[in-house]
Amino acid sequence: MITKEATEAAPTPVSVPTEAEHRPRKGKYRAWDDAPRWQIYLPLSIYLVFTLIPFYWILLFALRPAGSTSLVPWPITFEHFEKVWTERSFATYFQNSLLVGVATLVMTTLVALAGGYALARFDFKVKRAFMLALLCSQFVPGALLLVPLFEIFAELQMINSLTSVIIAETVFQLPLSMILISNFIKNVPYTLEEAAWVDGCNRLTAFRIVVLPLLRPGLIAVGSFAFVHSWNHFLFALMFLNNQSKQTIPVGLNTLMSADSVDLGALAAGGIIAAVPVVLVFAFIQKWLITGFSAGAVKG
Repeated sequence: MITKEATEAAPTPVSVPTEAEHRPRKGKYRAWDDAPRWQIYLPLSIYLVFTLIPFYWILLFALRPAGSTSLVPWPITFEHFEKVWTERSFATYFQNSLLVGVATLVMTTLVALAGGYALARFDFKVKRAFMLALLCSQFVPGALLLVPLFEIFAELQMINSLTSVIIAETVFQLPLSMILISNFIKNVPYTLEEAAWVDGCNRLTAFRIVVLPLLRPGLIAVGSFAFVHSWNHFLFALMFLNNQSKQTIPVGLNTLMSADSVDLGALAAGGIIAAVPVVLVFAFIQKWLITGFSAGAVKG
């Protein structure tokens, strides 16, 4: 017979923690961390399907023969790509767009770098008013700039020149790029520049040796967005370029559509040609973009 005293004296069984309970949690615990995997993958899969359907549809029209109604691009043909590249002058459009995009990237990055450094490192009386003007300029749609820019370029005899489009794209990209660059520079400790000055460097040399390497992710982020925006922009190229040999890819895509008919195969092939550089840019610089947006993690 087990007495009450023996029951109280008996040791309490110790539960051995499982591997999941023993493993320490990393970071802050969230309620959805223990959710079943299907509750995460199912909505993501549905979203992925809805995202990829338009891409499959454009590939279908670009790769299947003209007049075909098959839902599978077979037999695969590249006649639409040949047509737009040679007959519809897409080789020239591609070259012009590439020139405009690279030139806009370089000019926007250089000017935004100089202006962003001035905003980050110097104090002057109209600094707040200037920053407010930069922010307010982002509320102005590009269509409102067409008439004044056209008048300016007409006076300078720059109409029907790629230079006019490059300048317009750079002006349109500068405000936001300058604000972003100034924020990146503010995250670089000022003491690093001071240490370089003590070692005998002037301001320009200290900036080039110390600050500029730390700004690489931010510069890549700003430059990539300037390139992609100028590559895709339609209005400036349409208004400032009259000669077909000077037009860019967005205007070239517009020429594939007429009031009576639309060549869907050629339009799909032209859209894929226009999308390839943008996809390649983001595929190769995605890690730099993530680093650039998290540039606030720099510590002194």
